[in-house]
Amino acid sequence: MSGAWSGPKSQRSSARTTISGPASTWTEGAIKLRNYSRKTLAAYRLWVGKFQAFVRSRPTGQLSGDDVRAFLTDLAVRHGVAASTQNQAFNALLFFYRHVLQREFGQLDGVVRAKRHRYVPVVLSHTETEAILGELRPPFRLVGLLLYGCGLRLMECVNLRIQCFNLDSMLLTVHDGKGQKDRTVPLPARALPEIREQMESVRRLHAQDLAAGYAGTFLPRQLEKKYKNAPKEFIWQWFFPAPTLTFVPKLREQRRYHLHESHVQGAVKQAAVRAGIPKRVSPHTFRHTFASHLLLADYDLQTIQKLLGHSDVKTTMIYLQTVPSLTLKEAKSPLDLGVITP
Repeated sequence: MSGAWSGPKSQRSSARTTISGPASTWTEGAIKLRNYSRKTLAAYRLWVGKFQAFVRSRPTGQLSGDDVRAFLTDLAVRHGVAASTQNQAFNALLFFYRHVLQREFGQLDGVVRAKRHRYVPVVLSHTETEAILGELRPPFRLVGLLLYGCGLRLMECVNLRIQCFNLDSMLLTVHDGKGQKDRTVPLPARALPEIREQMESVRRLHAQDLAAGYAGTFLPRQLEKKYKNAPKEFIWQWFFPAPTLTFVPKLREQRRYHLHESHVQGAVKQAAVRAGIPKRVSPHTFRHTFASHLLLADYDLQTIQKLLGHSDVKTTMIYLQTVPSLTLKEAKSPLDLGVITP
C-alpha cells in the first residue's frame, strides 16, 4: 500500500484519485493489514463512503481537515446522530487520513459534538434469565449459557474455537476481543456437560468434513500462511460451527464458517417472547446481566472490569445503576420519610 504513494508520479496522481477509486481499495487493504475485525472493516468502509458523498467525490488531494469538520458537524446538526455514532465516523476518517492518505487532518476545533446519552442497561432477574435459557434450543442454549455465564460479547462467543477451552483449569480464553485484547474468564461448572457434548458434536462434524475433502475452517490470512495445515486441525475448528459449508468462489473450495450472529439474535429474541419477558432482550442483555448479578454478589468493580475486558473502570461503573442501593441507609422518597412541611 505504501508503495502506491511513493515517488512524485504517485503524488501527482493522488490529487486526481477519488475515494470511490483506488483510495477505497487502499482503505480496505489498510484495515485488513492491521487485522481489524470484519465489523470494523464494514463500518469504516461505510463512513468513508458517506464522506465521499458529502464531499461530492472530490479528488483526495483536495481534501482537508475542514471537510472532516464540516462532515462531523453535519452528522450532529442535520442528522442528529448519537455521540457514539459520531465518534465512530471520526475514527474511520482518522484512519482514512492517517493510513491511506498518509497525512493528519489536525485539530478539529469548532466541531459540534453530538449529545452523549447515558443509558441504564437492560438487565434480567435470575428468574427471567432462567426462563429465557429454558426456551433456547441447541446450539443457542449453550451460546446463552456462555454469554451469561462468562459475560461474553456476542462476536466473542461465536468466534470461539476448540482451543479456547481449558476444561482442566475451567478457564475460557477470549482471543482478539474488543480492541484486539485477550482475556481469560472462569467457565461455569453448570455448563460443563453441554460444553463437552458440543465438543464431541464438533469432532464428529470435523471428521465428516475431512472425509468430504473440505479445505478447512477460516483463519486470518497471516496465520494460515504460517501454519498451512492449521485450517484442518481440530483445535482450530469453530466451537459453534455453521450448519453448512461456505463455497469460496475465488479459491473454488469449501470452508466452514462459524454460527452467524444474526441467528443467535433471532433465537434469543424469540426465546424472550416465548418466556413472556416484558423487556427488550438481545444477546448483549446476558452480558449486562452477568455484570449486574456479580455486583449483587458483592464482587468489586475492578474484578468485574477485568472479566468484561473493559479498558476503563468508568465503563463498568454504569452497572452500579442496575442494582439496589447497598448503603447502610436505603434510599427512600421524602414522601415515605414522614417529613412534615413547616
